[in-house]
Amino acid sequence: MSKFICTILILIFTIAFNTLLLAHPEGHYKKSDLSSLHHWNLNCNSQQVIGNFLMQRNDLIVVEGIEGKMWSIKMNQLDNVDQAYANAEIIKINRLNGFNGLNKNSNHSSNYFMYLLIFGGMAITFYGLSIYASRKKMNTNLRLAFSSLSVFAIILFFVSCKKDTPNNGNGNNVVTGIPKTTSSFIDSAFTPYKPKISTNWDTTYFYVSSTGIPNHNMMVGISSWQQQVPIPQNYSGTNHWSIPLQPVYATTPMSTRTNFMKGAVAIAVNGIPIFNALNNRGEDSYLIGELDQWGGHCGKGDDYHYHAAPLSLSTTSGLKPIAFALDGFAVYGAKEPDGTIMQTLDTCHGHIYNNAVYHYHGTSNYPYVVGAMKGKVVTDPTTPAPENQILPQAFAYPIRPALTPLRNAVITGFTAPSANAYNLTYQLGNRFGLVNYNWTTNGVYHFEFIDTAGVTTTANY
Repeated sequence: MSKFICTILILIFTIAFNTLLLAHPEGHYKKSDLSSLHHWNLNCNSQQVIGNFLMQRNDLIVVEGIEGKMWSIKMNQLDNVDQAYANAEIIKINRLNGFNGLNKNSNHSSNYFMYLLIFGGMAITFYGLSIYASRKKMNTNLRLAFSSLSVFAIILFFVSCKKDTPNNGNGNNVVTGIPKTTSSFIDSAFTPYKPKISTNWDTTYFYVSSTGIPNHNMMVGISSWQQQVPIPQNYSGTNHWSIPLQPVYATTPMSTRTNFMKGAVAIAVNGIPIFNALNNRGEDSYLIGELDQWGGHCGKGDDYHYHAAPLSLSTTSGLKPIAFALDGFAVYGAKEPDGTIMQTLDTCHGHIYNNAVYHYHGTSNYPYVVGAMKGKVVTDPTTPAPENQILPQAFAYPIRPALTPLRNAVITGFTAPSANAYNLTYQLGNRFGLVNYNWTTNGVYHFEFIDTAGVTTTANY
């Protein structure tokens, strides 16, 4: 009989252990999943680790690759971009657990059903064993032990569930006074731009995946050119854009004059990120000629993004939002959601109109989109103000070194001769130069540069 009891106990704890072990945010990957895994750059030896974020343990992150292979990587071994990416993943997992901000002790998602399965099963089993022992008139201490273990399992269940109650990171239940945004409302704003973009969501975030290339032309009209050009970006998989479904008012809104000069502050409904109106030197990008006719340009990673409000999207979007800030609030165009003229805006560049939910507006004057973050956001601890950035957000990965600005060059033309090719024309004085480039489906880029003297150079990346 003792062997039977030992077997039952071993079985119970084996099931419990394996259930806990498997309760992490990613699955197990095969070779066919390789293209969807993240490439982590190690600054210590210029090597890469390929795998998706699994969990955090103190100053380590655990990465899972194909066929169950795992690596433990110290945060300070990652380059700055991947440190920010890791922090974004940590924040997403913590918010799914009901926390805001970085929680260094959170290793896997809470799961009510998992606790019920484990501790409920243990309680029933121990209770059954205690009845069996009583009927067989076994040792009294053994019967009491089974009964006590049954009660203990029930207590563990309730304690575990109580710890899973969502809170704001300070031990208090979240009470925001703001209704949770429905995923259908946000999705309706992005729908006109599908299938070029795709969307999905869970109970915490609305996710947007895109190539970072808009449905309008680009670059024409830039008079202060940094010699960067738009290339497709992989804003997909775990590197998608994340919009919180439950906005929370910030105690003190963070101003875009002194914050967020790195990374995006919003995502437009066509899948293009919107950056601070100020560049990383604190200059108004629009006023100094860095932006094209649509309010965008390319950063050092050849990633196209807006710095001014993409008001042209209202032609397609109508009265729906043209963007969503990364604090969860919508951004409308020149009119209110009901079609009336835009009312006076506050210092955050938004307001509550007609007893509706708070929202921002895009305008043709500074700050164009967001003057200060009305909602609470989490910032990347590796990037101090003013070059701090909001997490989570997607990241661009450059394929070539950044070039230097070409003084007095004006971009006069930008065309797409084929599906995977662009030709850019610029003018310098009374002469013209060209940048012709194309790429293969496996990500090899060929550039042809023809300067204003007619000299041609080529490069592959």
